[in-house]
Amino acid sequence: MAAQLGGMFSGQPPGPPPPPPGLPGQASLLQAAPGAPRSSPSTLVDELESSFEKFLDIDVSELRNELQRKDALVQKHVTKLRHWQQVLEDISAQRKKPADVPQGSLAYLEQASANIPAPMKQT
Repeated sequence: MAAQLGGMFSGQPPGPPPPPPGLPGQASLLQAAPGAPRSSPSTLVDELESSFEKFLDIDVSELRNELQRKDALVQKHVTKLRHWQQVLEDISAQRKKPADVPQGSLAYLEQASANIPAPMKQT
């Protein structure tokens, strides 16, 4: 009991109170006390962390939206490219194959006779 009262009678201030439970070396200002006012540093840190998480969530959401928009744009361009590739293939195929033969026997004969060279005159 004398040890407990020693600080009182010797004129020295009592020793510092034992540190609150928490991490070793952690400042007591950063620990939240139940019912503490909102201006306490630990609440400010909690608010900062919460705000930062909301910022990250919003930022990630905006990035996802941007990626979806760009994916849709790329898909639109791919569709257009496929269309024009098909047009070019069709044009190329038309140049490679011979002219279509018109339908009907008379038309065929007309075209065939047009390809026969005229007889050469003998002199």
